[in-house]
Amino acid sequence: MGSDVKYLVAVVAILLVVQVKGQQNTVNEHNEWRYLTCRAEEDIVLDGKLTEVSWQNAEILTDFWMSFPVDDKKADSALKTKVKITYNEQFIFIGAECYGDDNYIIQTLKRDNKEQNEDVFGVVIDPVNERTNGFTFIVNPLGVQKEMLITGQTGRREILEAGRTPQGVNLAWDNKWFSEVSNYPDKWVVEIAIPFKSLRYDESKPAWGVNFFRVDAKSNSIHTWSKVPIEFNELDLGYTGELIWDNPPKKTKGNISVIPYVLGGVYRDFEAGEPNDFDFQGGVDSKIALTSGLNFDLTVNPDFSQVEVDEQVTNLTLFDIRLPEKRLFFLENSDIFEDFGIPPMRPFFSRRIGLDEDGNSIPILFGARLSGNVNKDLRIGLMNMQTREKNDFQAQNYTAAAFHKQVLSRSVIKGYVHNRQATNSDTSNYNRNIGLEFLYRSVDGRFQGFLGYSKSFNPGVKSKNYFFNSGIGYDNRSVSVYSNFAGVGDNYVADMGYFRGQEYYDAVRDTSIRIGMTHWYTRGSYTFYPGSSKKIISHTPGFRIIRDLKSDLSTISVETELSYSIRFTNTSNLTAAYSMNHVNLLYPYSFTDEVPLPAENYKYQFGEITWFSDMRRRLSFNAGASYGGFYNGTRYRYLLGMKYRAQPWGNFSFMFEQNTLDFPAPYGKVELLLITPRIDVNFSKELFWTTFIQYDTQGDNFNINSRLQWRFQPMSDIYLVYTDNYSVDKRIPKNRALVLKVNYWLNL
Repeated sequence: MGSDVKYLVAVVAILLVVQVKGQQNTVNEHNEWRYLTCRAEEDIVLDGKLTEVSWQNAEILTDFWMSFPVDDKKADSALKTKVKITYNEQFIFIGAECYGDDNYIIQTLKRDNKEQNEDVFGVVIDPVNERTNGFTFIVNPLGVQKEMLITGQTGRREILEAGRTPQGVNLAWDNKWFSEVSNYPDKWVVEIAIPFKSLRYDESKPAWGVNFFRVDAKSNSIHTWSKVPIEFNELDLGYTGELIWDNPPKKTKGNISVIPYVLGGVYRDFEAGEPNDFDFQGGVDSKIALTSGLNFDLTVNPDFSQVEVDEQVTNLTLFDIRLPEKRLFFLENSDIFEDFGIPPMRPFFSRRIGLDEDGNSIPILFGARLSGNVNKDLRIGLMNMQTREKNDFQAQNYTAAAFHKQVLSRSVIKGYVHNRQATNSDTSNYNRNIGLEFLYRSVDGRFQGFLGYSKSFNPGVKSKNYFFNSGIGYDNRSVSVYSNFAGVGDNYVADMGYFRGQEYYDAVRDTSIRIGMTHWYTRGSYTFYPGSSKKIISHTPGFRIIRDLKSDLSTISVETELSYSIRFTNTSNLTAAYSMNHVNLLYPYSFTDEVPLPAENYKYQFGEITWFSDMRRRLSFNAGASYGGFYNGTRYRYLLGMKYRAQPWGNFSFMFEQNTLDFPAPYGKVELLLITPRIDVNFSKELFWTTFIQYDTQGDNFNINSRLQWRFQPMSDIYLVYTDNYSVDKRIPKNRALVLKVNYWLNL
């Protein structure tokens, strides 16, 4: 293990030296992409018209660059985009004229939708101009809004599946802002007003980082004002221009938002044989801007019944699946707390608070969080949450503190302290963690390297309680390589974190065993662009190697995958992969109801192919199939997904996945089905109905979740949510709930 760490340190050092020598010509230096904004001369009426004198006198930004599918030329003049900016004491105003015919592609009228491949205009704002975190505001030609947090580097541009967002982007973040759109035969015009209250900025900064982008879905092209290389997402903060203030905005006063809620509901647990349980409760969230960059959040008796239900997946690994956080309180500035470790090993994972391992709710009494920018180089986060006692789950207090200190240009030194403490008389029931990391990122975002070390503290534990992580990566137009190496000791515990592979289930003894392990992940790919082809954008052959070892360096598992992807100009893509696996099963484990597989070595291979059709069409689909070995048996997998879009008011989708696992006697055979129809109907931009059905034989659950949402004022909603769960095997109900909830966003 020591030689591996030395190797990674050496490689990181080499990358640092190389980058220091070559970084002066690698990023937008703000000398070409600058905009001087002036204060509005009169009140701006938000109507999507841009008729005020202030708009007529504002400087015009145009000459957008192509960012995708090529990045070496200006955008087509027929798709010209013009942008203007002004402001007053309350808002920053952005006006844009997006030229082109009015045959728009609109995926939905639903706010904050996850859909890709639709016409939009967006702005990226980095108020502290340090390229580490920022905000994105997006509007489509029918005025549907979407806002996101950007946390550092958004990563290499990938083939995006429907509903998937880039890394480093938090789509679940919500805030109040305003926009209006007007449509014409040759263009659509959008007028945006973003309250300074919604942003966290440094009032001493004379310039902010900013970029503008336009997606034209018909041509499958993305245009940006400040030039962004094709390998990076248009949201990347490393390629912003500068928004220069004639008079920088001052700290906003009275920046306090209060969001109270009330709800009434009825719940019945059929499995426990209990009668209907009626629930009436209320609570409140509040957001207080202590400074223009530092925010204080408070929640009392929070309720998350309106949060969209988790999407079930067929899990054929030995470990629990990490499901995303969707609860609003935990989302703003979430990267301050969570951006540590590597994806399968996270010291902090907010879903551990207020939810048990099965995703069931543990009532939260109250919570408080302080987060944001102290100054241009320092971000901090401090969170405290108190839960109630529920059944055998004791009342707990969770405290997390973290800091991110920017050094060099885009590099960060960051650290954290976590404490989970039972609040009963047992003072020995606690878990504490402390850690420190250094992340190096070049100015242009192509190079990265990181090192980190952490210790956990539990009663009576004094050794093997460490966690370390390290990694390197490089991206350019064609080459993408990345490797990380991490490990945990036998006695390292992170009750507020997620560590995939640290706990193994023994099916014979019906118990879980914690082990120490090291994890090595390496991937690489080469993308080439056949410019002469009118149908294909790129070919990408690639590989990845994942190796897990025990503390004594004996093998747990090795996975080697070779892949080839083709991305087409019509947004479709095709991927084929071949995987070779070696698994040393540490403890007996069963994927069927028969005899568990014995703890021994298994070697097997399988191949798979996946196809995504043109997602811009009214009817689109994706399909996949895989076949090959699985431990000492065989696995067949079939996947079919279909979606019909009734533009713009409805989306009707259906996904079918079947996995057949066939083992030799006496280990059994099983067919796992996952069927998920979904209906989204948008009666208007304020009234939505979503019904999501999940039939999951692996989890023995048939779930119906139906939600009616009326946004009667900006960020203020009425929800009517119906949830029903049945046992697939027994064909009997498990539990059922009906909830009516009202929340109101009030700015003071």
